[in-house]
Amino acid sequence: MGNFNFIKTKIKDLYIIEPKVFGDDRGYFMESYNKKDFEEAGLDMVFVQDNESKSKKGVLRGMHFQTKHTQGKLVRVTSGEVYDVAVDLRKDSPTFGQWEGVLLSAENKRQFYVPEGFAHGFLVLSNEAIFNYKCTDYYAPEYDCGLLWNDEDVNIKWPLENIDEVILSEKDKKQYTFKELIEREIVF
Repeated sequence: MGNFNFIKTKIKDLYIIEPKVFGDDRGYFMESYNKKDFEEAGLDMVFVQDNESKSKKGVLRGMHFQTKHTQGKLVRVTSGEVYDVAVDLRKDSPTFGQWEGVLLSAENKRQFYVPEGFAHGFLVLSNEAIFNYKCTDYYAPEYDCGLLWNDEDVNIKWPLENIDEVILSEKDKKQYTFKELIEREIVF
């Protein structure tokens, strides 16, 4: 479709998106988003906020979501490399509690669309990475929540082989386990 290859994952509504890259000896050009192409693929979200973060190797940001004003996110890396993960928190979904991970880098130019109802996070694999993402709703800190990155029940297989130390914020060290999210009815 247009200038993108939309790859469905094993989890409904979660897509890996490969843009067509047009390059020559001067460099390259690509579209990172095109409303018409996305709508033709069934992705008719509206973005209201763009964010960017810069992190060093070993930083793990996640697994974040908002309990109200839920956000869909179109994420990509413009410098470096990360392992990006989404966990399905939609209680009526056949893939509830399952996760999908994808390598995103400035080199492969892949994007990941994470819809509302998912926890999301990433681990920086390169010396540093610049991470960009578009959101379908505004950040609402009063509804900020998260899933513990190394929850045993979800069992995300993070690529930690070349990571000396996982660097977490104080908030991310104290996120809920999957069982606690269910018990407290903090799922969608």
